[in-house]
Amino acid sequence: MKKITMAVFLIAAMAFAPTAFGNGLNLNGLGTRAVTMGGAFVGLADDFSALYWNPAGLGFIEKPTLGFNLLDVMPSASYRFSLVGGDQVAADSPTKHYLGGLGGWIQPIDDHLVAGIGIFTPSGLGSAWNPQDMASLSGGNRSIDWSSRIGVFTIAPTIAYKVNDSLSLGAQLNISYGFFNLNTYAGYIYLSSGTVIDLGQYEETLSGWGFGATLGVLYKPSDKISLGLTYRTAATIKFSGKANIFMFEYLGYSKESEIERPVTWPSWLAAGVAVKPTDRLTITADVQFTNWKKLDVLETTYQDPFWSLLMTAAGNTERELYWENKLQLRVGAEYVFCRDWAVRAGFYNDPSPAPDRTMNILLPSFGYSGLTLGFGRMAGNLQIDFGLELLLGRERTIAATAANAAAMPGVYGMTIVVPHFSVSHRF
Repeated sequence: MKKITMAVFLIAAMAFAPTAFGNGLNLNGLGTRAVTMGGAFVGLADDFSALYWNPAGLGFIEKPTLGFNLLDVMPSASYRFSLVGGDQVAADSPTKHYLGGLGGWIQPIDDHLVAGIGIFTPSGLGSAWNPQDMASLSGGNRSIDWSSRIGVFTIAPTIAYKVNDSLSLGAQLNISYGFFNLNTYAGYIYLSSGTVIDLGQYEETLSGWGFGATLGVLYKPSDKISLGLTYRTAATIKFSGKANIFMFEYLGYSKESEIERPVTWPSWLAAGVAVKPTDRLTITADVQFTNWKKLDVLETTYQDPFWSLLMTAAGNTERELYWENKLQLRVGAEYVFCRDWAVRAGFYNDPSPAPDRTMNILLPSFGYSGLTLGFGRMAGNLQIDFGLELLLGRERTIAATAANAAAMPGVYGMTIVVPHFSVSHRF
């Protein structure tokens, strides 16, 4: 350690990097029919995707039901910045596919009690940048991998109790497994001899488990209106794994360290209403609140003594996000024609929880306008649905000021396209 007088690590700004997300760290919804109605589904919750939106909806499902939803998240990101000295960064993310979805089985037990189990991906995205585009931020190295990928799989045993023909209550246990991979530039260090060593590639591979719960209420005062309320508790996934900087081996230290990073997915509270002005038309609206302040600081523990000392000195053990709580407003509609065909459309506003001062290229957060469109057909007890979700990110310009010292200045852009497909059967 006496040979090292100062360390400079870009990973200080990349302590956690689940990028290209709508709704902070989360996907914006699951279930093709629900998503294409703008994700305003808490007050309706009348198909298998109630396992995700409102577990109380199971109480009104009278037949055993099996359903699957597949989605493909395709983000298109851009980053522009002029460095001191004239170098330019003009980066556009290559096309990537981040798959997710929902599968569920619902089984009525008697006239009041319904059980179910869902498996779904509340989070499942990432980012990737061309190494050549990032060379100016990689010490001139044109082979550094800048990418991240995160996924969360939740197993959700669920039970619902229909109190009467108007009221149902639901509860769900959420057992979540998460994985997280990060690749970025490690930076460089100065030795006391005056030598500068480029550390090259930094890599992380993490995984972990977490637990939470969801509670729901669905009330139908008449055939024309239903009201829903869902509360999902916060859930901390205790990520652990290894970090690797190969060049440390040349300094006589371990090239890898065991690391731990607990990350809390925040609580979520949503209220919704569904209205049927006619037998063919359903209109829905939701207000959804996410407690993003729960993610104020992300802490990383490096088990190797050398890594711990150096990363602490470089400020890599704590990442302050300063995220803020946000409300989403969602509206949607479904119109049934020809008896068994339906068209759907929706809109939602998804404000960014992240301020300018914590914006960086591997954790870009945008405010989105979400547009959805879809159609489906019910053939007997078989239902097939197709849909498209378009998230238009609002361009963000981060100035190089003292207030934004922890951010990466530049101009950020993002558009996300998400095709959806679902199939379900009531037996």
